Amino acid sequence: MAKIQHSQAIQGVYLVHLEAKADDRGRFLETYRAEWILGSPPMVQANRSDSLRGVLRGLHFHRKQADYWYVPSGRALVALYDVRRSSSTSGSRLGIEIGDGDEVAIYIPPGVAHGFLALTDVTMTYLVDSYFDGSDEFGVRYNDPDIAFPWPIKGEPILSERDGAAGLLRDLPDEARP
Repeated sequence: MAKIQHSQAIQGVYLVHLEAKADDRGRFLETYRAEWILGSPPMVQANRSDSLRGVLRGLHFHRKQADYWYVPSGRALVALYDVRRSSSTSGSRLGIEIGDGDEVAIYIPPGVAHGFLALTDVTMTYLVDSYFDGSDEFGVRYNDPDIAFPWPIKGEPILSERDGAAGLLRDLPDEARP
């Protein structure tokens, strides 16, 4: 059975410590149950992302969509930042390594910016509670000085064109921040 931990750093973020069952055939791991995150809408879409070592994805956030991340292969440093003005933890950040060796999934509520650095080649699976809607997706530069996330990067990370062109937190329109 998974152990659910409410993040003290960011309101509404859950760390789900998963339990693998192993025997001489291999192992089994239950990665998600709707009952683990009480009060959250049902997840409706599953996605998979493969990233090479050194790729940085994010920081992205949605006003209406929650994510549930799990890394079955590789190792990633996840960065979270609470952009919600209405949250008691607004302006707080959290970093956690997940993947090989740490069977942890992360529930990310709407309004929390999220991204990750692939510390090795990484496969991430993630569930979302609404279908993709580009009008509800926002981005913030990974190295925004107001967020000041301590990425362990020497030189420039590998970014998508969109992430490389992301703006600063202070330049987001008011309606983007719940």
